[in-house]
This record gives sequence, structure tokens and C-alpha cells, in this order.
Amino acid sequence: MKETKRLFRWFWAWNDEQEEAWLKEQARDGWHLVTPGVFGRYTFERGVPRNDVYRLDYKTTGKDMEEYLQLFSDAGWEHLGYMGGWQYFRTTAEEGEDPEIYTDNASKVQKYQRLLLFLVIFLPIYITSLNNVSGAEFAFAQVISALLALALLLYSYAIVRIMLRIRQLKR
Repeated sequence: MKETKRLFRWFWAWNDEQEEAWLKEQARDGWHLVTPGVFGRYTFERGVPRNDVYRLDYKTTGKDMEEYLQLFSDAGWEHLGYMGGWQYFRTTAEEGEDPEIYTDNASKVQKYQRLLLFLVIFLPIYITSLNNVSGAEFAFAQVISALLALALLLYSYAIVRIMLRIRQLKR
């Protein structure tokens, strides 16, 4: 039976490059990602240390998903799974080489724009849910409203950070 470990680690959407570097470091230590889980939970399997490169792309599932995954497979990338729309890919690199799935900033901008579109589409739904906390005991409704307001603040912050990331890549 292979040795496995589960780790929890939180990354923000605009820090995907840091997440990729962390996964690469795990592979160099002999821990290879089996599958990403929900809310930052990762499952690793012990193996021989390798020079694996991990890349993330943002794409929600859709009718063209099979074609999308085949494109990556044809380019030598192994699909490991997804977490919240983020698709996880891995390939083993030659020493000193770090393959990219996006070789130009315009493609990276498109990745972040897909994520931004997803967030903006769901923003009105989120705001509506914040305004509709009623019918419960007053104290409970106040706590729920405060938690939703805090989450909305973080959600808005994420949108701004992603917009800044897009602007940075366009320069």
C-alpha cells in the first residue's frame, strides 16, 4: 500500500503561481499530487522525487471539456482534477526547463478574465442572498448577515485583486 498524506493549504486565485511552485516543491520532496480536493485540501502519494511541473488553468466544466482536456493531453500534460473551476495539470520537466501552458501574457489575461467573469456573474446572486436574511431569530439573522457581509468583502477584494493581476499582465 502506498503512503499518502493530506494537506490543507489555502491559496488565493491571484496566487496560482505560488500554488504551482508549492506543488513542484512537494514533488521534489517525493510527494506527488494525486488529486486536489475541496477548499484547499490536497492528497499526495509518496514516490521517487521528480522534477514535476504543475500548472493551473481556470475553466468550468462544459460541453467542450473533453476536447479541452485532450488538447492538454496531446501536449504532454496529465490532468489531475479540478478544484472550484481550477484545472490541475502536471508534466515532468527536463532539468532547468519549466514548461508553460500559456507562453504569452495575452493567454494568461484570458485565464484571469474567465475567472473574473465567473465571479462577476455570481455577484448579484450573492448580494441578493445578503439582503434576504430574514425570517429567523433576530440575533441569528444578525450573525448570518455579518458573516455574509464579511464574505462579500472578501469576494469584492478578490475581484479587485484579479483585475489588478490582469492589468499587471497587460503591461
